[in-house]
Amino acid sequence: MAEKYSRATLTRNFLKTITRIKKPDEMLDEAKSEGLEKTLGVWDLIILGVGAIIGSGIFAIVGIAAAGSADGSGLGAGPALIVSMVVAAIACIFSALCYSEFATMIPVAGGAYTYTFATLGEFAAWMVGWVLMLEYAIGFIAVACAWSNHFVQFLSGFDKFLPAWLANPPVWLVNDPFSAAKIVAENPDVFVPTLFGLPICINLPAIIMVLLSTAILVKGTKDSAKMTAIMVVVKMAVIALFVIAGAFYVKPDNWVPFAPHGAAGIFAGAFIIFFAYIGFDAIATAAEECKNPQKDLPIGIIGSLVITTIVYVLVALILTGLQDTSSTVPAAFLKAPMAYCMKLINLNWAAGLISIGSLAGLTSVLLVMEMAATRILYAMSRDHFISQRFQKLHPKFKTPHVLTWTVGLLSVIGILTLNLDVAAELCNYGTFTSFIVVCVAVLILRKTDPNRERPFKVPFSPVLPSLGIICCGGLMIYKSMQPSSSALLFPVWLGIGAMIYLLYGFVKNRKNENKIHIEKVEQRKLELKM
Repeated sequence: MAEKYSRATLTRNFLKTITRIKKPDEMLDEAKSEGLEKTLGVWDLIILGVGAIIGSGIFAIVGIAAAGSADGSGLGAGPALIVSMVVAAIACIFSALCYSEFATMIPVAGGAYTYTFATLGEFAAWMVGWVLMLEYAIGFIAVACAWSNHFVQFLSGFDKFLPAWLANPPVWLVNDPFSAAKIVAENPDVFVPTLFGLPICINLPAIIMVLLSTAILVKGTKDSAKMTAIMVVVKMAVIALFVIAGAFYVKPDNWVPFAPHGAAGIFAGAFIIFFAYIGFDAIATAAEECKNPQKDLPIGIIGSLVITTIVYVLVALILTGLQDTSSTVPAAFLKAPMAYCMKLINLNWAAGLISIGSLAGLTSVLLVMEMAATRILYAMSRDHFISQRFQKLHPKFKTPHVLTWTVGLLSVIGILTLNLDVAAELCNYGTFTSFIVVCVAVLILRKTDPNRERPFKVPFSPVLPSLGIICCGGLMIYKSMQPSSSALLFPVWLGIGAMIYLLYGFVKNRKNENKIHIEKVEQRKLELKM
């Protein structure tokens, strides 16, 4: 029988309450009774993983990882970028193995949030869910705006065929207020309407893309996977074109020296390229919608990492073979390295196709990130951290349509108000935190529930989970030591999350426990009368 709480309080059994875990069997029973429709197979999972990972990273970040920053303050790996990519993949694989163990053992929605609830308790689960909103929800907004930037650049290539207002749309219609302010500061003649002294900016392409992504997700995860598959095919075809076409123009001399900045450059490149791998963890959030999670989830998670690593290494070989990255490189290379290299060898038509590939890549990332955000919030709603109304499933599509549209509309508000440079940096902290917590949770559950069936087990435990903690923790510390406002804002974000839990989540859960207690007491009275 549930323990009775006379009132929601922070003093009555407080420590015991906030560290109370939710048993995996209870999670599985809830998912079985009111879960999402199971539609995903192993190839769907691999496609979702590749769709989430291969995005703006391969089309933009590789240039910075290879050559360093434009102002010379950052080191680049040079041709040794292939080593950086393997190092980053190894750092990810430790966490990926831990995700696989949990996802097969507790195949329910929520990902790292769910695994934390099963090992560290209520408060830690809420905080991880709160942090995951940085990685997915805010990351979704940042990617939507990146999609808008690529789309505007793509349209500008058709300025001879399109009307001027479409080929070069007004700044205030394709930028957030902060980006528009930077443009106006550099070009005072640019017109931006104001209201009470505040710029009025509507990033219309980003907003339209968010609404389209939301509508696709409402129709079902299977349909979303099909759309993602189309985007994955397009971008993989474009990447294959770059590798095959570029291979005939590679200059081996550009690979010498192999590591112009030594080990420091290799690890700096690994740190930068690490973020191009982020996304495989989103597969775990869809565990409840898998047909055969025990078998398919590890293949989906690890398979998507292996495939993307191979793709990244091939791209790095061709990229550094076409452009000398041991010295100063043009700014255009840092912004769009693949497209720049195609223009360098006079394949302008290929550069245009790469722009299409970048749009396809970002579209697939959008779909997977929004799906992950809604599945985490769905799990939090099930645990009474947010309104139960969000658990309502669409009568036809069996998706959390109310929650999905809520995330979509809140994202539109975020596009209109957030400073996306800072938001994108905060996402990195959310990712590192979730990876570390999952590695810790695996070690804890091995001790607290050693006899539970584990269809997939992390090999060489506790060594590999510990290495995952060390790698992600080291990268997080390295990032926090760099001058950045996000290093200060992340603790603020955690503090806000803790306050929301104390003032709302804790109280809501205690009231729910009181309700359960009263229902059981009434049921017991009826049984005694009979």
